[in-house]
Amino acid sequence: MNPHGASEGYRYPPRDGAQPGAFDVINALRDFRASESAMRRRTRSSVAMGETDLLALRYLLDAEAAGIGIRPTELAARLGITSASMTSLVDRLVAGGHATREPHPSDRRAVILRPTPGADEEVRHNLNQMHKRMLEAAESLSPEEIKAVMHFLLCMREAVDAVNSGPILGVR
Repeated sequence: MNPHGASEGYRYPPRDGAQPGAFDVINALRDFRASESAMRRRTRSSVAMGETDLLALRYLLDAEAAGIGIRPTELAARLGITSASMTSLVDRLVAGGHATREPHPSDRRAVILRPTPGADEEVRHNLNQMHKRMLEAAESLSPEEIKAVMHFLLCMREAVDAVNSGPILGVR
């Protein structure tokens, strides 16, 4: 429940004949989030990977583009998962042909993870059209609209980040 008594799935009712307002913006943001979640589910299904696996692969691709390898412990910290979960995740990525383990260049005891060339192509193939359409939508905005959207998203991020992880509205 949010402070207005609305659950996550709640949509504020439309106001007849009124100019769009704050509730309409929140409804539109919820619609976007629902569409994005559905797209992520479709993408995970098409590549047979879970969300954490895809996120890990994205980190590996970013590190590779920066010319660095990443240790499993570093990846686990970025993902916020335990070392046991990380071991399972790396095993899945390697078994699926998405990543390789390589000896660390300066620490014989450590390994670094690298994405396979095919992993990059697979992710690009599945996400390229979506990214293209999203970029086209962003490019259609005027400079003033871009500033307004960025300001709004920053404010929303700050609002969400400010919510503590304790009980909400006295519910335990």
